[in-house]
Amino acid sequence: MSLRVLYPGTFDPITNGHQDLVRRAARLFDGVLVAVAADTFKAPLFPLEERVDLARRVLADLPGVRVEGFHGLTIDCARRLGIPLILRGLRAVSDFEFEFQLASMNRRLSPDLESVFLTPDEAYSFVSSSLVREVARLGGDVSPFVHPLVAEALRRRFASPAP
Repeated sequence: MSLRVLYPGTFDPITNGHQDLVRRAARLFDGVLVAVAADTFKAPLFPLEERVDLARRVLADLPGVRVEGFHGLTIDCARRLGIPLILRGLRAVSDFEFEFQLASMNRRLSPDLESVFLTPDEAYSFVSSSLVREVARLGGDVSPFVHPLVAEALRRRFASPAP
């Protein structure tokens, strides 16, 4: 039996923490689908197509890993693709309450889906997309936290307009 997992998120942008979880999940599961959410309560910096493209390029070396954008509920995406597991990352204890609520809601809406959790390498436990965006917006060096392709995309996004 092939065991696949769906890793949903906004990935705005994909960070080294996300990449770490995908790489470790790729060792544990037969397939990993990184599902980039179009519908979010957040106001993304990058449009969906660019977030998908960046994630695909960053994860291109991993066999068994696919990246797709999706609209709507994560559980509907998982059902449509026949994937029984949802992967979520826990960076710190502060993430647990939200992730527990999310897993409970998903279980209530779709009892056949299970959630699994991984923690990132300690080097990435403080890294979040929102912090990376803020550091980049203020002109800081984000290269320790993201793939070089992502760092370049952030530089372009926040580049000062020509006078």
